[in-house]
Amino acid sequence: MKATSPALYNLAPPEIESLLRNWGQPAYRARQIYRQLYVNLVSDPARMSDLPRALRDRLAAGCRAEELALERTQTGYRGQTIKAVFRVDGGPAVESVLMLYRDRATVCVSTQSGCAMACSFCATGTMGFRLNLTAGQIVEQVIWAAREVRTRATGSVRALGNVVFMGMGEPFNNYDRWWAAVERLHDPAGFNLGARSFTVSTVGIVPGIRRLAGEKLPVNLAVSLHAADDELRTRLVPVNKRYPVARLMEAVRDYTALTRRRVSFEYVLLDGVNDRPQQAERLGALLAGRRDGRGPLLCHVNLIPWNPVPEMPLGPSRRERVNAFRDIVEQHGIACTVRVQRGLDIAAACGQLAGSAR
Repeated sequence: MKATSPALYNLAPPEIESLLRNWGQPAYRARQIYRQLYVNLVSDPARMSDLPRALRDRLAAGCRAEELALERTQTGYRGQTIKAVFRVDGGPAVESVLMLYRDRATVCVSTQSGCAMACSFCATGTMGFRLNLTAGQIVEQVIWAAREVRTRATGSVRALGNVVFMGMGEPFNNYDRWWAAVERLHDPAGFNLGARSFTVSTVGIVPGIRRLAGEKLPVNLAVSLHAADDELRTRLVPVNKRYPVARLMEAVRDYTALTRRRVSFEYVLLDGVNDRPQQAERLGALLAGRRDGRGPLLCHVNLIPWNPVPEMPLGPSRRERVNAFRDIVEQHGIACTVRVQRGLDIAAACGQLAGSAR
């Protein structure tokens, strides 16, 4: 089959219906296919048993089941963390991570292969930018995870409950395709995942934050901050030159004022770089609005001890320094927690994606 053949997960419902109309098929067949894809999680036409054999054969001949090819998986943390490495047409790598907990299942998916943001502590940035994923390729990562959860279902966890766009890439630099994937996965007629079950993480792309504020679906927003002053943040996150801290905070304030939704700030702690008491004071004062007298932001801080990346001359903060940093931020009236590390043993933790993909 030619690579130009449409992939089923890359087709929106009207496009499936149009395809079938051109084949002389009734509209209800499109709904059957859509249900197979998003409810039954079946992409192989041969297994779509409610379709006529002739239509299954035509789908198999005229469409690709999926665009992402699963290259391999790695399992770590007592079988509760699974990393998948996919390939796009045999080329660029895409990684996703499924995390199983006692009461929930969360998948971290990618919106790009590689990343152009070049954050100084992140493995994905060392790949450089490879390509923007299609909406279907983003959806396929979630479908993979949902299938895994069904297979591994234990206790009260029977279905995928959360999707976080925190894998490879900057989602707001692929906004249209990322949002199309969100809408597809939210659709009550299909995958039917609640809007509050989605979280998107941005390195601080201000136009994306402002655009998200106007969307109808109330997905969660996380902002990768990592420093509260421009000098240090620019060293860690080069895009800060374009969207400095004051401009970023203004966008976040406008977002919370318009949506009434809390924003999470992600802060990777690097030993001796951004984990000192004065830096915690600066962060607390920034988020509490003491710099400009505007009052506290509606927010929460996630502290993330740095996950090692080979050949990077950095180290994670010591536990006592992490706790001290948290305590100082909380003294400013800002909720602050330390993220539980998952996936270190398979290079699947925050900031490590790309280790299997180079």
